[in-house]
Amino acid sequence: MPDPTPRLDLDRHFCFALHSTAQAVVRANRPMLDKLGLTYPQYLVMVVLWAEDQQTVGSIGDKLFLDSSTLTPLLKRLEAAGLVRRARCPEDERQVRVSLTEQGKALYEEACRHRPTWHTRAFDHPDEMSALRERIVALRDRLRAQGA
Repeated sequence: MPDPTPRLDLDRHFCFALHSTAQAVVRANRPMLDKLGLTYPQYLVMVVLWAEDQQTVGSIGDKLFLDSSTLTPLLKRLEAAGLVRRARCPEDERQVRVSLTEQGKALYEEACRHRPTWHTRAFDHPDEMSALRERIVALRDRLRAQGA
């Protein structure tokens, strides 16, 4: 007779598999991040700004799926490090625009020189990594669309 009591087994939790893998990827990126002097969340903010400078806090938050209460402390630390500048938008004082400083722009070249290499050890072929990324993004988008 099957046991009617559900068992919570960490190794069977899909969410934990994603979470622990994300932590492992961040650890694998640590050598690159240390060379840049950034945390992973700070690095993501910089990637967003390197792609398009002078964005609002809201726009950055939308791209990173972060709310302003999480993003603002990150931006303050990046500003204190001299990498970004925050200023109220003249056309709408409620919005804050974030711009790269010269030091922040220069860090882009450094980031390009210190690309992580863990993925070459983790995947047999670049297409394998791309396919997994696409499946993870599709899952994320499906969950967001359902309001999960």
